Amino acid sequence: MEKITSYTCNLSPERADRLKSYLLEHGYRFKEAPYTVFFAEGPGVTIAYYTSGKLVVQGRATADFVLYVLEPYVLGEARFGYEEVLNPELLLPRIGIDESGKGDYFGPLCTAGVYVNEQIIRAWRGSGIRDSKNISSDARISELAKMIRKTPGVVYEVVEIGNRAYNRLYERMRSVNKILAWAHARVLENLMEKAEAMQPPPVRAISDQFASSKSVLERAIMHGSRQLELIQRHKAEEDVAVAAASILARDKFISALRKMSEKYSLVFPCGANERVVDVGREFVAKYGAAALRDVAKLHFRTTQKILGTQVEIQGSPINEAEQRPDASANPQDKE
Repeated sequence: MEKITSYTCNLSPERADRLKSYLLEHGYRFKEAPYTVFFAEGPGVTIAYYTSGKLVVQGRATADFVLYVLEPYVLGEARFGYEEVLNPELLLPRIGIDESGKGDYFGPLCTAGVYVNEQIIRAWRGSGIRDSKNISSDARISELAKMIRKTPGVVYEVVEIGNRAYNRLYERMRSVNKILAWAHARVLENLMEKAEAMQPPPVRAISDQFASSKSVLERAIMHGSRQLELIQRHKAEEDVAVAAASILARDKFISALRKMSEKYSLVFPCGANERVVDVGREFVAKYGAAALRDVAKLHFRTTQKILGTQVEIQGSPINEAEQRPDASANPQDKE
């Protein structure tokens, strides 16, 4: 395993005093250093506490210092850094993939991939990056998405499958999981075309387990992405790379839904609840049933609720011939 030689965290003044007392009692050598409240040296380690409240531990003995001094005597709790010391794989360069819009009747399916490395992961510590489903504010999503995109070293890709293209794909594949696999594979392929910008190169790609077997995704993986270890797991959003991807995907979805609302002068809600049914009926009254293909995912049962029991999803006034794509159709067409 890769040895940890640097550790950073924020420290309150009270805890900083506790740390300083420990260092004094145990013979650490104190020196003057710019922008620090105190700077100390010990066997194989330096400890700098900055005026900003940031603590930086460096040296070959960093892991031991965190495990046997900082955690038990100062923090009194296990933090992310503790897991990082025990599991250096948390800092490995990797790609996280996630999607947004899968459970929303209106709007596109947006899939994002984000490359991270050790420097990026450390820069994001304490930033609030987490699974987008746990962030209720659209404004906060937008703020975090901007920060992610502007972080030095980050490489990202977002693929948007508009409703018309989504419905064509579903007619062809008859499986949401296959559509997700195609979208994830497309994102990976696009990212691998930017391989020179991803330094050091990613060793794996992580996504949520949306199918019972990862073979569904493996079959969709394109040639340029096969060099990566593919990991699918439940609650993958707990990984910072996947969480960042979920934020970019959600930001793209929110933006697309907003543009769609402006185009049709109708506020399209998220989800697939009764409010969605009401808006769907209002939309059909204004624009006709056939226009649903441009704003909705037709295979949802919500379509039947909107159009009424006299029609079926495939037998609705929506022209089936137009729904079935030519084999050469480009599924990335967003219109």
